[in-house]
Amino acid sequence: MYSLNVPVPGRVARLASDLFPYLAPFDRVRDRHTLVCKRFEDTEFDRLHEQLRRVLAGQPAFEARVTDVRFFEAPPRGAAPVVYLAVESPGLADLHRALTDEFGAVDGLEGDDYVPHVTLARGGSLADARAVASQSIEPVEWTVSQLDIYDSSFRETAASISLPA
Repeated sequence: MYSLNVPVPGRVARLASDLFPYLAPFDRVRDRHTLVCKRFEDTEFDRLHEQLRRVLAGQPAFEARVTDVRFFEAPPRGAAPVVYLAVESPGLADLHRALTDEFGAVDGLEGDDYVPHVTLARGGSLADARAVASQSIEPVEWTVSQLDIYDSSFRETAASISLPA
């Protein structure tokens, strides 16, 4: 399975590290921090890469901002709860809509259900999730000028596509 991810700056990873004492009680704490823009199921890489290059041609760079810590009490997949950094980005929302128009949406995760976020941890208690979400953070802002095609089979970036400034 592939996904189109927004690379997050090192400041986001540092923020996650600062929150680690609150994340320790969770079953799984993420050590790799990603922001998924769109998932692709049952797709051949070369064809996907070419389609994305075509769809993203002329897509300008856009702004993104981590605003606060939140949690999904009952996520559509995997262990609950999921603690995450909330991301605000009208440009990302517009891009996600364009990609779901082109490729379709994964039920429960995309389209109207899409919540831009960076997962921190999952599989703890609701009390622990509330404790993390109560922490105030300094917002992190950045310009998204590149998107990565991530290959979940190999847990690595398979290709990157630059966005013009």
